[in-house]
Amino acid sequence: MARAWEADPSALFERRLGKTAAELGNSDGNDECPDIWQLDNGDVAVIGRDLTAVYGTRLPQGVHLAPDERLVVIPGNMLRAAKKDIPDA
Repeated sequence: MARAWEADPSALFERRLGKTAAELGNSDGNDECPDIWQLDNGDVAVIGRDLTAVYGTRLPQGVHLAPDERLVVIPGNMLRAAKKDIPDA
């Protein structure tokens, strides 16, 4: 059965949503750089810490992770900073 949505691996990074991790104090400029990006097809890419193993067994009722999905966590201030770049529905 086909999925209702599938990620397009050919999509390119178009623009950052919000501020950089360094601007928000969430990175020292080395390896830890959470980020939120809009892709050129309108989808959104999130770079965060993979906590799939931690949260996988305690997801809320009705929430599921497919074998090829990962649950990532980003700093809350990063999403709040991106709010201005995310259009209303």
